[in-house]
Amino acid sequence: MDKNFEPKEKEKLIYKKWQENGCFKPRTDFDKNFKGESYSLIMPPPNITGQLHIGHALNNTTQDFIARMMRMQGKNVLWVPGTDHASIATEVKIIDALKKEGLSKQELGREEFLKRAWAWNDKFGGRIKEQLKALGASCDWDRCAFTMDEERQKAVLKVFKTLYDEGLIYKGNKIINWCPCCKTALSDAEVEHEDENSHFWHIRYPYSDGSGYLVVATTRPETLFGDVCVAVNPDDERFKDKLGKTLVLPTTNRLIPIIADSYVEKDFGTGAVKITPAHDPNDYEVGKRHNLESICVMNLDGTMNEKAGKYCGLDRMDCRKQLIDDLKAQNLIEKIEPYVVSKGHCYRCHTTVEPMISKQWFMNMDDMAKQALKVVDDGKLEIIPTRVEKIYRNWLNNIKDWCISRQLWWGHRIPAYYCKDCGNTMVSETEIKECTNCHKHNIEQEEDVLDTWFSSALWAFSTLGYPKKTEDLQRFFPTSTLVTAQDIIFFWVARMVMLSGKIMGNIPFSKVLINGIVRDDEGKKMSKSSNNGVDPIEIIDKYGADSLRFSLILGNGTGNDFRFSEEKILEDRKFINKVWNAGKFLELCLSQTTETELDEKKLNIYDKWIYTKLHNAIEDINKNMETLDICQAVGRMVNFVWGDFCDNYVELTKPYVYSENKEVRSHATMVLKDVYLNVLKMLHPIIPFITEDIYSNFSNNLLILESYAKSMGHFKKEEKEVDKIISLIAKIREVRLSLNVPASKKITLCYNENIDAKNLKTLLFASDSLSKITNINSVKKLDNKKENVSFVCELGEFYFYKEEVVDTDKEIERITKELSKIDAEATLLGSRLNNKNFVERAPKELVSKEKERYDFLIATKNTLEENLKNLKK
Repeated sequence: MDKNFEPKEKEKLIYKKWQENGCFKPRTDFDKNFKGESYSLIMPPPNITGQLHIGHALNNTTQDFIARMMRMQGKNVLWVPGTDHASIATEVKIIDALKKEGLSKQELGREEFLKRAWAWNDKFGGRIKEQLKALGASCDWDRCAFTMDEERQKAVLKVFKTLYDEGLIYKGNKIINWCPCCKTALSDAEVEHEDENSHFWHIRYPYSDGSGYLVVATTRPETLFGDVCVAVNPDDERFKDKLGKTLVLPTTNRLIPIIADSYVEKDFGTGAVKITPAHDPNDYEVGKRHNLESICVMNLDGTMNEKAGKYCGLDRMDCRKQLIDDLKAQNLIEKIEPYVVSKGHCYRCHTTVEPMISKQWFMNMDDMAKQALKVVDDGKLEIIPTRVEKIYRNWLNNIKDWCISRQLWWGHRIPAYYCKDCGNTMVSETEIKECTNCHKHNIEQEEDVLDTWFSSALWAFSTLGYPKKTEDLQRFFPTSTLVTAQDIIFFWVARMVMLSGKIMGNIPFSKVLINGIVRDDEGKKMSKSSNNGVDPIEIIDKYGADSLRFSLILGNGTGNDFRFSEEKILEDRKFINKVWNAGKFLELCLSQTTETELDEKKLNIYDKWIYTKLHNAIEDINKNMETLDICQAVGRMVNFVWGDFCDNYVELTKPYVYSENKEVRSHATMVLKDVYLNVLKMLHPIIPFITEDIYSNFSNNLLILESYAKSMGHFKKEEKEVDKIISLIAKIREVRLSLNVPASKKITLCYNENIDAKNLKTLLFASDSLSKITNINSVKKLDNKKENVSFVCELGEFYFYKEEVVDTDKEIERITKELSKIDAEATLLGSRLNNKNFVERAPKELVSKEKERYDFLIATKNTLEENLKNLKK
C-alpha cells in the first residue's frame, strides 16, 4: 500500500477498471439463467443545461449506495442513467446565445434553431455524465437514455396517441398560466408562489343611472379593462337592491352588470368583486357558471393590447401605475391599503406569471389521480419518509387538467395534424400527409411542443424499452426504488405514478425515497444566487469522491434537511484515514508472518467477540436497508469499524499479532485479515474508491463484484465477556485521567479475593492486552495492608495502590462526581421500573436488562460510598 491514498491519481483508473469489467451491468447480461432477484433504479434525469450541484451529489450518492449494496447482496441490479432535454431551460440558453450574435429565434427559423439545440446537447449533454462518473455512479452507461432520443420519442408518440384516442388528451380554450418572458403556457406545478408586499386598491365604479358608485377592491387594477361584471354574495343584504343594476367601467364607456355568486366572500374586501374571466382562474369559473364573455386585455409579452384603450402597448406594471394616477385624477379611488399577495412566478425565469385564456392541449387527470392515491392507500407504493405523503396527497386531491402544450420549439412536437382545407384534426404516431376526411394534402403539424414533464412521466418504462416488449421491461419493471427530491413530487413522482398506472397497469416503483435539502453551516439553502453553494466537483478534486459521498450521508436523517460544509468533510474524512491506516497495519502484520488457512477452531475470545460484533452490525445494516434508512446504515458501519474494530479489536489482538509464537501470530493475523476484508466489503457502498484500492492489495478479485460482508459466527457468551474487558479498559483510562496519572506511568491493577471465578478467568486472559492498552505492569490480588483507590465496572471491583496513583483530595472529588452520576441514572431507572405501564408493556428482555443495570448501579454506589468514607478518614 502507498503511504496515502491519492484520489486524483487513483479514482479515474479505478472507475475505468469497473467499466471495462462490466461491473455496472445486470448479471443477466452475462448469465441469462441467473436466478437472483431483480432490483432496478431509474436516475432522475438531470438537465442537459446543468452541471453537478450538491443536490445531484446527494441524490446520486444515495442511489449508488443502494445499487452497490444490492449488487453485493446478490441481486440482479440495473441502474438506468439518463438526461432530460429541459425544453424551457435549454431554449432560454440558446436564445441568449443567439442574442449575442444579434439574432432572434424567429430570424433563425425552427429548423436551424433545432440544429442549434441538438448541437447544444452534443456539447453540454455529456458534461454532467462525466461529473456523475467522477462521483462514482455505478449505473449502466450503455443503457443511458435521453428524453428526446429516438426510443423515448416513440414512447411519447405512442402514449399521446393512446390517451388522445381515449379522449383524455384534448385541445380547448381554458385559463392557463402564461409566462410573458418565456412566452409559453405553464402547468400549475410549474408556478412558484411567493408572498409579496402590494396593495388593495378600492376603486369607485359609478352606477349608470347616476345614483352614486359601488366600491370594488382589487389587487390587479390593470386587468380592469377585461371586467365583464361585478359580483356580490347572494346572501349579502347590503347589495340586495343593487342586483341587476349596471355600472360604468372606469376609464371606458362600457356598461357591466352586478350579479350574485356564492364565490364572493361577504367579509373580504368590500364584498363586491370585479370579475375578469380572461385573467383570473376563479373569475374564469364564475364566468362559466354565468355564461360570461372573456376579454383578454394583454399581449403574450405582458404588454396591454387594444382592449386597454390609451394604455395599449404599455407593460402591465406601467399600465397599473398610470391607470391609478388617472383614477385618482377622476376621484375614482376610495382608498389604497397595504396588502400581502401571493404571486405566481415562472419556475424557470421567475417572471410574474399572467393568468390568461388560451387555446392549449390538456390532459384529463381525474381517474388517474384516484388510482395514484389508491396505490398509496393500499400500501403498494411507499413514500419515505411518510410525512412527505401529505404533499403527494394534497396535490392529487386538488388536481386539475394538465396543460401539456408549450409554445416552444425545443421538445417533443405534438403529433397533431390539421387539414387547412376542411379543418380536420388528426393525431398519429407517424407523419400525416393526407387528410383522412377530405383526402387533400394541405396538411400542417401542430407548432407547440409537449411539456418537458410529459416525457419524464414515462421515464420508468420508456427507459426499459417501451413501447417494445423488451427483456429489460419484462425483467425490471416495475422498478424497485426511486430516489428524488421533495420539490418534484408533483412535477414528476405523482405523474409517473399516474401514467404508469394508465399505460402499464402497474406502479412505476414500489418505494420513493426523498432526499432532504442541503444547507450551509448557517442553515441557509445552498444555491448559486445566495453565493453559499459548495461545488461538488471542486470538493472531489480537492478531497476525492469518497470524502464527499461519506460526508453527504453520515449523520443526516432520512429526508431531513441538513447542514454541510468543508469543515464537515475535513472532520468526517478522519474516518476514511482510519480505515486506510488499518490496512497499513494489516499489511505490516502480514509481512511478519506466513499466511495460512483460517482455522475456526482456534478462534479465541477476542476473535469470537469481533465476529459477533460484525454479525450484529451486518444484521442492523440489513434492517436499515429494508427501510432504506441509508443514514442509519452508514452510521452503524462507522460505529462498528471505528469503535469495535479499530479502537478495540485491533488493540486487543496486538499481543497476538506481535507474538513470538509463529502459530499464534499467524492465526491472529489471518483473523485480522478476514475481519478487515469484511470491513472493506461493508464500507464499499459508501466509500467505493478507497475500499477497492485497498482490497486490491489483499485480493485479486474486484471488490465491487464480491458478496457483502459476512461474519464467521455469533458468540453471545464471548461477546459479553469481552464487553466486560472493554468496560474495564474504559474505566482504567477514566480513573487514570481523573487522577492525572501520566499515560506513560506503569501501575498495578488489583482485584478483590471475592471476585467471581469466571470474571477472574476473563481478567487473567486479558492481562496482556491490558498491559499494552492501559500500561498496567501487573494484575494481582489486592494486598489489604496497602491503602488503595477502588473503582467498579461490570467485571467486578478493582483497585490501584494509593501510593502509585492518588492525590487524596482529587480522589474524593472524583468519587463524589461519580456518585452524582450514579444517583441520577439510578433515580431515572428506579422511576421507570416502578412504572406499572413500562413493566407490563415493555419487552421482557428490556425490563430484565434495566433491572440488571439498576442492581449494578446500587451495588456500585454502596462500594463507592464506603471508599469515600475511608478516604475522608
